[in-house]
Amino acid sequence: MAASSTLFSLSLALLLHLHAAPASSTPTALPVEAREDAPTPELPEAELAAIFQVMADLLGDPTWPQLHPRPCTDTPWPGLQCELAPDDARVLRATRLHLGPDVATPSCRPGARLDPVSLRGLPHLRTLSIFSCFGAAQAPVELPPVLFTSLSSLEQIVVKSNPGLTGPVPATLGSLRSLRVLSLSQNGFRGGIPRELGGLAALQQLDLSYNNITGEIPEEIGAMSSLTILDLSWNSIGGGVPATLGKLQRLQKADLSYNRLAGRVPPEAGSLRELVFLDLSHNSLAGPLPSSLAGLSRLQYLLLQDNPLGTAVPAVVGSLRRLQVLGLSGCNLTGPIPRGAFAALASLTALSLDRNRLDGPIPASLAALPQLGQLNLSQNRLAGEIALPGEFVARLGRRLDVRGNDELCVGRGLQGSGYLGAPPCVDSHNGDGSPEISGAAAAAVGLFDGSACHLFVSCLAFVFQLRCDM
Repeated sequence: MAASSTLFSLSLALLLHLHAAPASSTPTALPVEAREDAPTPELPEAELAAIFQVMADLLGDPTWPQLHPRPCTDTPWPGLQCELAPDDARVLRATRLHLGPDVATPSCRPGARLDPVSLRGLPHLRTLSIFSCFGAAQAPVELPPVLFTSLSSLEQIVVKSNPGLTGPVPATLGSLRSLRVLSLSQNGFRGGIPRELGGLAALQQLDLSYNNITGEIPEEIGAMSSLTILDLSWNSIGGGVPATLGKLQRLQKADLSYNRLAGRVPPEAGSLRELVFLDLSHNSLAGPLPSSLAGLSRLQYLLLQDNPLGTAVPAVVGSLRRLQVLGLSGCNLTGPIPRGAFAALASLTALSLDRNRLDGPIPASLAALPQLGQLNLSQNRLAGEIALPGEFVARLGRRLDVRGNDELCVGRGLQGSGYLGAPPCVDSHNGDGSPEISGAAAAAVGLFDGSACHLFVSCLAFVFQLRCDM
């Protein structure tokens, strides 16, 4: 290990010396436009040294500086992007650093680390992305809070799929006033969501999904006035949905699924006029849903499954005319399916009402939804004849699920659809128009065959004779 470190240090010193020498006259390919008679722009020595050190910390390849002595120009590396300094065409600035399986195999060396000293040597960095770098088998790594006190130019931070990256989400991220994207998905972060993140007024995307985050959603989140995407799914976040969420007037996607949220959906959520996707599934939210949700005029996906709403089918969903997918599975819904509840949802393609306590018949009006391609009504208490048209049933096929409703039956027109899992209905007439004997009546008639029938005739004869004798 010492020999490798010594070799790296000697290589670094030699390359910095060569880098300071005048550039050769050999034409070089630049990622920026330059006049033929202009000098080739170069990285300042301090930034070049910082890049070499970052690569040593993360990749651990002692030959990297030799393979990429000028990583922005004639020996480029795909994970590094440089741009001309706005005030000096002779100077390049490192603006994007990316490590992941698409640029290096493996993404990082075992024992890779994040050294704030070397990263702070790249003060013009606007994008930092690290994918699949810190594995679960290695010693835990944390994001150094001091790292974000000086990298004020950062606009995008994407650190994803690093199970060995643990510890809290640094509160110092809230000082990056130019930050537009913060994606820390699929890592091992734990602890709460820092309230300081509420100061990121320029932030457009916040993704903290698939971590071990606990605590509550801070009310300060309502100050992220530019936010369009919020994903906090697959954590252990408790408390309620904050009313301040309604202040995010530009929000288009909100995914809070697979957490421990409780209470009711706040009425302020109906103020999210730009919202297209809302996923609150797999929490502990109670009903009823606020009528203000009717204001979500752009909503296309509403996923509420596996929340104990404990109400009838929410009437408010029938006013969401752009809705394409509606998930109300496992919500402890009761009562019948209202006949006209979904009549206005002409764009609805998938409707899930399974695993509830719905009763009564299946409304035939569901077949009038022109785009409906998936209908799940299984595991309820629905009863009566399945009155859906045969053409509709044939079109959906197995995407129509009514299993687990013991009192449903299939009429003559649908008796070829065995996958529905319902028995044939008992018709009131035979095919020739004569009354059909029901199961109970047939059992009674069965008493009149054989000896029972002979006894019946004998009784009639006895009565007739008795009357004649009188």
